[in-house]
Amino acid sequence: MTKQNKKTGRGSGKDELVFAALGGLGEIGMNAYLYGLGAANARQWLMVDLGITFPEGEFDPGVDVILPDLRFLKEDPKSVVGLVLTHAHEDHIGAVIDLWPAIGAPIFATPFTAGMLKAKLAEFGGAVKLDIRIVPIGARFDAGPFAVEFVSMSHSIPEPSALAIRTPHGTVLHTGDWKLDQSPFVGLPADEARLKAIGEEGVRALVCDSTNAMRDGRSPSEQEIADSLTAIIKKANRCVAVTTFSSNVARIKAVADAARASGRTLVVAGRAMHRVIQVAKETGYLPEDFRHLDQQQFKFQDRNSVVLLCTGSQGEPRAAVARMADNEHPDISMARGDLIIFSSRTIPGNEKSVTRIQNALARRGCEIITDAEALIHVTGHPRRDELRQMYGWIKPVVAVPMHGEARHLFANAEIARQAGVPSVVPAFNGQMVRLAPDPAEIIDDVPVGRLFRDGRLLVPSVEGPVRDRRKLATVGICVVAVTLTTRGEVKGEAQILLDGVPQFDAEGDEMFDIVADAVDGTLDSIPPKRRKDPDLVSEAIRRAARSAIAQVWGKKPICKVLVNVIEH
Repeated sequence: MTKQNKKTGRGSGKDELVFAALGGLGEIGMNAYLYGLGAANARQWLMVDLGITFPEGEFDPGVDVILPDLRFLKEDPKSVVGLVLTHAHEDHIGAVIDLWPAIGAPIFATPFTAGMLKAKLAEFGGAVKLDIRIVPIGARFDAGPFAVEFVSMSHSIPEPSALAIRTPHGTVLHTGDWKLDQSPFVGLPADEARLKAIGEEGVRALVCDSTNAMRDGRSPSEQEIADSLTAIIKKANRCVAVTTFSSNVARIKAVADAARASGRTLVVAGRAMHRVIQVAKETGYLPEDFRHLDQQQFKFQDRNSVVLLCTGSQGEPRAAVARMADNEHPDISMARGDLIIFSSRTIPGNEKSVTRIQNALARRGCEIITDAEALIHVTGHPRRDELRQMYGWIKPVVAVPMHGEARHLFANAEIARQAGVPSVVPAFNGQMVRLAPDPAEIIDDVPVGRLFRDGRLLVPSVEGPVRDRRKLATVGICVVAVTLTTRGEVKGEAQILLDGVPQFDAEGDEMFDIVADAVDGTLDSIPPKRRKDPDLVSEAIRRAARSAIAQVWGKKPICKVLVNVIEH
């Protein structure tokens, strides 16, 4: 690996098939994978998925979502032949609208995934243009030198697809998110026959979901969840609310079926849930006459004969469940004895938000059921036995674990070795893996990074306002403004603002006075001739004010100094 190659991320000069991740390796979420074909100076790239992840609570203040940095592709966008979307979860498509227009290559997706992306696009009122090409599940298409086939899988959303990517160097099977569920409740099961056939054709590399590689056995079926929800709702005497991932159409249908079986009316609350229902109806995953009422109709119903289907299972502060818990929802209120079912798992980082909402509901006298108490949620990812089965079907020469934190990737790698895969290459974001020809190994580095969506803007994660907010959250800020003449004379008193800094020291002295004394002393110590240099004065005051606060508080605040110079 040369120093130059490490900067460019282009690998060697050989005609190769390579793989790299701009997100998704070493983390769960922000999936963004690249396959490259050709010599380094003429390589063509196929991207698979372009998703987001979510901020880690208080560590990223003010951040809405986190996106991968595509600067590597922006160096030569014409080398990108397309973006293939494996399914419509936000951690796989959530960054497309923000980032892909700068690349401009066509987007290939199955009907439901394309429908979800178009529904998101509609919210922009036509301001963003994307070349979306719909490919039926099971069909094949070409993207530059890559011949790609969508292979039906099972997951917690319609039309999850593995990708059989055929190249002159062999076939790669990119699994996407998957499990082996023969009763997925909505949509097709994993196409076992096709997977076996692809394995018999010969597969160079299997790039495989690692999320549940540390869990033994097999994942339960979505049908089991539907049966359990029906049993629980039938027993309820008061109003029932179910919150789940809005994209889980099977869970939406299961709740609707449970409501009907219990003689209850289904009421849907939350814009995201309505959007998914509409796309599912348009693509045939829910019937056109799928019956439900909007939240505005709740007040006109017998509340003890209603099932509410709500957004907000991850503690989102403005989602339906959070507003119901805080008694701030304009149309729906919860009462003592009502049942709230959290038919979901809590994504790491959301624990505090979810717990806060559950406690608020408990204080209102509601009964709460989570997946810890009943079989009301099932993972969409393979456990160990399913992974072993996949390796047995595909029989790859090379295995690259993906979609997981380090512990998940290494657990998947060990399963691959036990399955007899000759070359197992665990990798992380920014590492380029040569898949073919031999030897399969990490050969280079690719530039990677993160972007923060901060309100309407995308800002860098390393240098930017969020970094300043982290510091502000722990040490506060001190602002000092002074006025000098062109002769270096001090005019008036310094203006001082302290935010997030204690008002008094341990002796009861005001922090304002401590800073004022430090500023005045510093100004007096600088000769008038040297006070003609505003930069020198600014830095001296900054150091003095910061030091004075640190001596009594033990923390150094952010300190900003404004020097105004006026004519004598």
